[in-house]
Amino acid sequence: MRKLMVATLLAGAVVATPALAQDVGPTFTGPRVEAILGYDHVGAGSDVDNNNGRDDQSIDGLLYGIGAGYDVNLGSAVVGVEGEWTDSTAKSDRYDLTDQFGFGRVSQGRDLYIGARAGILANPATLVYVKGGYTNSKLNVLAGNTNETTDRSFKLDGWRIGAGVERAINTNTFAKLEYRYSNYTDANIDYMNGATSADFDVDTDRHQVVASVGWRF
Repeated sequence: MRKLMVATLLAGAVVATPALAQDVGPTFTGPRVEAILGYDHVGAGSDVDNNNGRDDQSIDGLLYGIGAGYDVNLGSAVVGVEGEWTDSTAKSDRYDLTDQFGFGRVSQGRDLYIGARAGILANPATLVYVKGGYTNSKLNVLAGNTNETTDRSFKLDGWRIGAGVERAINTNTFAKLEYRYSNYTDANIDYMNGATSADFDVDTDRHQVVASVGWRF
């Protein structure tokens, strides 16, 4: 009888342990990596006046890249830090236009982002969050009426905010849908001889809608 009671208690402990682990939040916690794909729109900001009657100029393309982060599940809320490297197919396609929202004819280059996010758990498998941080983007200058890039580029500094929904597929895998808005306020020019111009003011907007799939360690 005593052996039966001990066996029953051990079996109950084995069953209770996973349940207890779920109570303290097995998802949305720890380091993560992800693949990013989405829509990218870059254009003149509201304060720009190019004096050419075409201040609504913009470029659109496919955004792709990778991200990484670290989250802490607090029970009903999640906080974390994150970073990204992305690139884009967006570029100017009007050869007869030399002033493309103030930068000439350009293609969107790499973008670096570092920031933080915070959210609430709508249910144990769904996180709704907001985010914000610093972004540094590169615009490659295209040569005249060709698709070749020069060795000159604009580098833009700015900030990003966004919001999204993350869904835990299981403890280790997840999927996200996210909207982000970036505004770049400072820029400089990198020349082909290695020289860099002094910083100057810009006002460039960027809107992105992206989807991600990732792995949590």
